[in-house]
Amino acid sequence: MTQPTTIRRASGQKSALHSHLSIALGLANRSVPVLPLRAGKVPFGNCPACRDNACGGRPNMKTPGPCDCPRPCHAWAAATTDPTTLTGPAWASAWKQAAAVAYHPGGIGLTVVDLDHADAVAWARRTLPATRTVPTTRGEHWIYQGAMPSANAVRDGVDIKSTMVYARWLGPGTGTMTTLPDAVRTLIVKKPSPVRPGTTPVPTGGGECRHRTPVYLERGIAMAEQRITEAASSVHATVYRTFLAVLSAHGRCGCLTDVHAARLFAAAQVRGESPRHCADAWSNALTALGM
Repeated sequence: MTQPTTIRRASGQKSALHSHLSIALGLANRSVPVLPLRAGKVPFGNCPACRDNACGGRPNMKTPGPCDCPRPCHAWAAATTDPTTLTGPAWASAWKQAAAVAYHPGGIGLTVVDLDHADAVAWARRTLPATRTVPTTRGEHWIYQGAMPSANAVRDGVDIKSTMVYARWLGPGTGTMTTLPDAVRTLIVKKPSPVRPGTTPVPTGGGECRHRTPVYLERGIAMAEQRITEAASSVHATVYRTFLAVLSAHGRCGCLTDVHAARLFAAAQVRGESPRHCADAWSNALTALGM
């Protein structure tokens, strides 16, 4: 994906309306889904049912798509690349009041590691692979290529912003963007971790290996994470069926590891599954496959 470039103001006399809308349109032209934010980094509600977040944001935050309104209303579900929507009457007053522009990182296959203070930044520099960074008011955004479930407070001062959330646009940043590492993916596994060596059975192999390159397995795990994350209903059944499919396709040769299982468990927990439900679903899938 081509990264958005800085949108420069043509004149210091431009109003906030034109400044924020100009940035949004420039990003949308680069296929980045955007939305306006009011003061306090809060999204606008574009219908009476959702104004001032009266709906609690739940429809937009818990399901992959718009809320119950006739149109995408607010929060990450409202992020769009459509210039007609951005400049249309529904958002006319929003842009007049906008304090910032936000974007949906997961919508363009990115993950933002939001580091909220200096200690968090120091931890990232010791622990995570270098990537593109963007300075924030109190810390930094580290941006990786690859989407994953989002989670807040994965450790002190660290949030993960990717699918089904928005992040403030603070500029294109500096440095070369790198691929999302497992060190970030495993941050969202709830503690105590439901996947520890010796506690959750992972197949040890013995069958023919079809993973001639790491890409085959990685694609399968990523698709499974997406399937769980995008489940609009029957999450428990979806988790079990997904575990069953992953183990059927990837579990007999020994390439499936605790790290892969942790990613699937984490995606399920983000959708509300408990560690016990995850462990039971995994165990039942192993039993069903005779593994």
